Amino acid sequence: MQQWIEWLITAAGAVLVLLTLRDIFHTLWHPSAHGSLSELVIRAIWRAGRRRRRRDHPRAVTGHIALLAVIVTWLALVVLGGALVYVPHMPEAFTFSSGVERERAGFLDALYLSAVTVSTLGFGDVVPAEPWLRLVLPAQSLIGFALLTAAVSWIVLVYPALARRRALAVRLSLTRRTVAHGLLADPDSVLGAIVLRSLASEVVQVRIDLAQYTETYYFRDGPDDSALPATIGIAVDLAAQGQTSPRSDVRLAARMLDDAIDELARVLDDRFLRTGGSRAEVLAAYADAHDHGRDDGG
Repeated sequence: MQQWIEWLITAAGAVLVLLTLRDIFHTLWHPSAHGSLSELVIRAIWRAGRRRRRRDHPRAVTGHIALLAVIVTWLALVVLGGALVYVPHMPEAFTFSSGVERERAGFLDALYLSAVTVSTLGFGDVVPAEPWLRLVLPAQSLIGFALLTAAVSWIVLVYPALARRRALAVRLSLTRRTVAHGLLADPDSVLGAIVLRSLASEVVQVRIDLAQYTETYYFRDGPDDSALPATIGIAVDLAAQGQTSPRSDVRLAARMLDDAIDELARVLDDRFLRTGGSRAEVLAAYADAHDHGRDDGG
């Protein structure tokens, strides 16, 4: 009976590691980018940030903290899972550098062994004696190396997506000044259609980024002119103005921009806001969630 319990604990540790790996895969590499555990951690930190906001505390670093918290959570679960695999077989399945260490071996020693294995340090003071454990420890070391690589890759992918979103916000702010001079109403200029098509393409890219890298939603942008929640209303106004243009190419480009905004609002509502309201209500909720009053473009 005791042996069955030991192997049950070992199996539980292996399952914990596998579930963590599954969450890493779904967060970083699955097309839907939907990791259950990572999203739970990020949402919890986001809600905590909102509570701090109500007490007039800034929460500009919420996204960065959430990213770090997810990585630390993954690391902790892999270490804990490894410890559960090892602890039932302590000390008889391991060789210790000291006899005293062997007599006192327990969960803390298993946790220590798991941590140094994941970190790829491998001090060598605790060495597996059983053949199957000689395979498990290198496998866990590879998992630790893969986790470090995945964390770096995640950061490398997230920040360009944030830069694209902020660039779109700045461009919308600049475009508002250009349109104020009647660009979309000019029957002789092709620039209006070019501008609107380009903006539609950038809005589509931001929508894809939000679907692929959902964690980018939880990063709060700085000044209003670089914050999409504050400037997206400008795109709405541009699309409306463009559809009244005397030029057919401008009207077509304006409809493309309007459809792109619709898709962006749909992703925002389905994945994050869940208002179930109109596009205007979704965009207003988006602005409020990121501490920006919605800019109406006027």
